[in-house]
Amino acid sequence: MNSEKETFQSKNYISKSILYRFSQFVGFLIGARFFVALLLTFALYVSTFFLFNQDETFRKFVFDFKVHGIIFCTVVTILAGGIINQFYDLEKDHIVKPFRTRIQSFIKQKYFLYAYLVLSAISLGVAWTISHKVFAFFVVYQFFMWFYSHKLSRLLMINNLTFVSLTLYPFFGMMVYYETFSRKVMLMAIFLFLILLCIDIVKDMLTKSVDKAFGYTTIPNYFKSRNTQIIIISLLMITMAVSMKLIAKTGISGFMAYYFTGGLFVMILCIYLLLSSSRRNKFFTLNILRFWVFIGIIAMLLNGIENKL
Repeated sequence: MNSEKETFQSKNYISKSILYRFSQFVGFLIGARFFVALLLTFALYVSTFFLFNQDETFRKFVFDFKVHGIIFCTVVTILAGGIINQFYDLEKDHIVKPFRTRIQSFIKQKYFLYAYLVLSAISLGVAWTISHKVFAFFVVYQFFMWFYSHKLSRLLMINNLTFVSLTLYPFFGMMVYYETFSRKVMLMAIFLFLILLCIDIVKDMLTKSVDKAFGYTTIPNYFKSRNTQIIIISLLMITMAVSMKLIAKTGISGFMAYYFTGGLFVMILCIYLLLSSSRRNKFFTLNILRFWVFIGIIAMLLNGIENKL
């Protein structure tokens, strides 16, 4: 009888141990913003091959280990940035993202810091083997990732501008690497910058009271709700103007032409939703804009495949 009881307890302990380890693993992935890094990796490969890399064949691109190394360093740096960001925002996340914080609690914060140091070192080590310029590029990237989490995320407007700039920094690096400077690429970069800026400000509107409690000076906290709405709507109207410029002046065609044309209607829908002060409408606006960014990556992929064939 005792033997059966001990066997049952042993199996129960193993089951709990496996569940605990799995929870730790999931907690680490969430803390490191793994899924965001995965999406950015996909976006980097799509934009690099189909937008920045105009002449290189697919075979040559596959065996261009320097490009793969740069993208690898970017992804590892983003994972490290996600970890250090959640370390500084831990108290705020307890209120804003309770489920995520609960999952992350399976791992002690010191292990997140160890992971941050290891990932940063791996990224810089690989960057050094590629070239000194690439190493310097990632030193700057990692410094501003840390400085944003430590200080800049609490400063009015600088927080939004820095966050969006850091998101686009790897794409700018690829653009410089391939020397792809054209009106079309610049307008597309401005379009993406504006949408990401709108997303970040709308996100701040949803966490307004929590940000104020923890000392984050955001646009919704500094200005009145009406003025914040005017700022976002103005940015969306500028985004529409950039879309029309892309369609009319750059000769863009195929799926990307459909994307920017459809974007005009998406911006109008977002403006309509923002005219209401409803929290639900702000949430819808945030997710519509996020979804539209993802649709843009897919449109670029389909457009690139169409042009390559």
